[in-house]
Amino acid sequence: MTNQAPRFWRSIPQRYNLSGTHCTCCNEYFFPPRNLCPNCRRGAHLVEYTFKGTGTVITFTTIYNATEDFERLTPYNLAIIQLDEGPKITGQIVSSSANVKIGMRVKAVFRILGKEGEKGIIYYGTKFTPLVEPSCSEKGGR
Repeated sequence: MTNQAPRFWRSIPQRYNLSGTHCTCCNEYFFPPRNLCPNCRRGAHLVEYTFKGTGTVITFTTIYNATEDFERLTPYNLAIIQLDEGPKITGQIVSSSANVKIGMRVKAVFRILGKEGEKGIIYYGTKFTPLVEPSCSEKGGR
């Protein structure tokens, strides 16, 4: 029996590309992608959309006790992030727990999510890291 993991992970493009849909009728954005807009009930006005990957931490928690698969990552931060386009998503914040704050700006990064067994397939996805805003001097200020 062959392992189906690579096909499974490749068949979920939003996991790699942070892609969703945009309703051109009511101007709402959705992640994960939708086939029908829940606001205006129109499917014909949905178009694929790739998010910029920047957003704001709405709330977060630090995980100290995890399942076996994530034990080596503890402690780690799990947050609800509101993307700049509007949707709220859950994601891991790659930063020390002391640095994570509600209202903090973050950006999506492509990182390892896990692997299957000792010699298994490594799979990747989206995590978030603090977004470093340019200082006044970098913006041309004094």
